[in-house]
Amino acid sequence: MDQSRTPVLDALAAYHATAQTPFTPPGHKQGRGADPRVRAVLGAAVFQSDILAISGLDDRTSSHGIVEEAQALMAEAVGAQHAFFSTCGSSLSVKAAMLSVAGPHEELVVGRDAHKSVVSGLVLSGIRPVWVDPQWDAERHLAHPPSAGAIDQALAEHPDARGALVTTPTPYGTCSDLPAIAEVCHRRGVPLIVDEAWGAHLPFHPDLPTWAMDAGADVCVTSVHKMGSGIEQSSVFHLQGDLVAPEVLKGREDLLGTTSPSVLVYAALDGWRRQMVENGKALYDHALALAGQVRERIARIDGLHVHDRADFCGPGLASDLDPLQVIIDISACEVTGYRAADWLRRNHRINLHVCDHRRISAQLTHADSDHTATTLLTALTDFADHAAQLRTGQPVHVPSPAELRLEQAVLPRDAFFGSTEQVPWERAAGRIAAEMLTPYPPGIPAALPGERLTTDVLRYLRTGVEAGMVLPDAVDTGATSVRVLREED
Repeated sequence: MDQSRTPVLDALAAYHATAQTPFTPPGHKQGRGADPRVRAVLGAAVFQSDILAISGLDDRTSSHGIVEEAQALMAEAVGAQHAFFSTCGSSLSVKAAMLSVAGPHEELVVGRDAHKSVVSGLVLSGIRPVWVDPQWDAERHLAHPPSAGAIDQALAEHPDARGALVTTPTPYGTCSDLPAIAEVCHRRGVPLIVDEAWGAHLPFHPDLPTWAMDAGADVCVTSVHKMGSGIEQSSVFHLQGDLVAPEVLKGREDLLGTTSPSVLVYAALDGWRRQMVENGKALYDHALALAGQVRERIARIDGLHVHDRADFCGPGLASDLDPLQVIIDISACEVTGYRAADWLRRNHRINLHVCDHRRISAQLTHADSDHTATTLLTALTDFADHAAQLRTGQPVHVPSPAELRLEQAVLPRDAFFGSTEQVPWERAAGRIAAEMLTPYPPGIPAALPGERLTTDVLRYLRTGVEAGMVLPDAVDTGATSVRVLREED
């Protein structure tokens, strides 16, 4: 195919050139009805390009096949057999992928380090999860993706499981051995779904970790807005092989997706694909070189340690690392990552990525430059100089892996929709959670609906919130109380 083509962008340009007058949604009519104060902030071009995908960009019967051609170009660009655009983010895409493999009360092997969107998929579908523990770095208190051996064991113990789902790269940039996991799944005749939300850029440079389609995955979900040039909510899910039918995957997406997809998202996806095909290698040559320089310079700052492959990769740990995720251990400063991130935003107007009880991180992409790198380094140097003033002596009690692992006592769906009550956190141990308790970012739940809560996990969440952790999913975001299943009399 001609990868210089951008069907959606070209159709949008043609729409503008022909000066069409819409008598359809959106009601702002290309911005004419928008409040001028809103246009001043968002820009007139946003409204001008916010048009209907059907009876706007394409005709009533979609006979021009504009989006279909754009998706086919995307699939060819990354080496997949099929690609589907989503304007509802990978949170929708991963649910569609799950539903294309398993149904209510059927089993799906899932890495326990899954994103909250996977848990939402379990709640909606009634799928029975077979949890696989991630690989735990006890020294650094950090989880890496599950091993191929652990996936193999789970499939052996649950021969009726319909497939497996793993998350890689993690928000910390660590990757699983996907070729080995794909081999394990295919030897048993089941598909592998990869939540690769943080890996949309991986197909476009040989020095980045292996991307899921090249590793043999059947379905791969990517968030182009995370590491690519897509706008927020832009996601693509890719398909290959014959274990998942394309019409089934598309049908599940239709079940969940919007009937009013954003042309802005489609157009940005279309343009990003062309950008990567034509210039991706050069752009990531620069990005990787810049990341190397940034890592070296941060390592010279007193009290800061930049994690690399030597820290994160090896037996019992991750298989690979995306160097564009710059993970910085600040535990020597005796300041939590939450407090450090707040200080850096307040004093240097920089927004960091994942922050936890002992780390901060900066996500670099092809968009970064010497200027943004200098901004980051200046801020981190100033933070190190002020670290002593930021210490609170307020520790976060992080449980061991065994203490973090909770019993799945009830199906997530049954717990979420069951009869519930709110109880003080001190009285919640032993009760079954009816909500997600998710430190955010990165959005990996510490407790799921249907899991039996323990004192260790509850204390972790309480001390975390007191130190600056955010729990946006909880009914009580301060974690002073927890929603649990009501006990039988």
